[in-house]
Amino acid sequence: MEGTASLGLLIAFSAGILSFLSPCVLPLIPSYVTFITGMSLEEVQSSRRTALIHSLLFIVGFTIIFLAFGATASVLGRVLIAARGWISRIGGVLIIIFGLYLLGAFNIRAFAQERRVHFANKPVGYLGTVLVGVAFGAGWTPCIGPILGSILIYTSSTADLGRGLVLLGMYSLGLAVPFVAAALAIDHFLAAFARFRSAMIWVNRIGGVLLIVIGLLLVTNYFTLLASYLQALTPAVLRSRI
Repeated sequence: MEGTASLGLLIAFSAGILSFLSPCVLPLIPSYVTFITGMSLEEVQSSRRTALIHSLLFIVGFTIIFLAFGATASVLGRVLIAARGWISRIGGVLIIIFGLYLLGAFNIRAFAQERRVHFANKPVGYLGTVLVGVAFGAGWTPCIGPILGSILIYTSSTADLGRGLVLLGMYSLGLAVPFVAAALAIDHFLAAFARFRSAMIWVNRIGGVLLIVIGLLLVTNYFTLLASYLQALTPAVLRSRI
């Protein structure tokens, strides 16, 4: 069980990073940074303390929403615990479908519609930044939906509230770490993005392949076996600290 939990945390964190790198988020990072801070990009570069505070508050906002999603999925899984095996298999099939969507195998109309919440003007103060983060998390965007949905499906299959909250917390952390780094070094971020732009399509492709693999593991019940195998390869010193 410890191996499964550790593998789940790694997947959730990686999913957060993939969400940050997705075409729905990465190009908008400069806009989010200037919007929540109320400063231009040049001013953000010279006032990193302000950028850090607003970035952390923005993260608090979307983390609240993701934790609520995780709690809901866990409670639902607990209600349906008698069918836990079927939840895992059906969830695995849905994750495979999400993966194929990211690979461009077909279109899902629900994911092709814009769902972001737009503010003409940011609510005033630090609380306003938190509210913008909440809107970001609640509105969400089509091309990230499959990644978040896959984490929620896996969370519901665990039927464990505490574990569900930790998984969505790790997902939020995976999204938060690069966001803070970008806000604190926005000039370097813009330079890196210019180089990375042409390769952005590979983010969806890599994410799609990973989702298909995870879905197959859940459908065949090999996810637990893989986690046990990886745990056996982990040095005893590290296992005792996990």
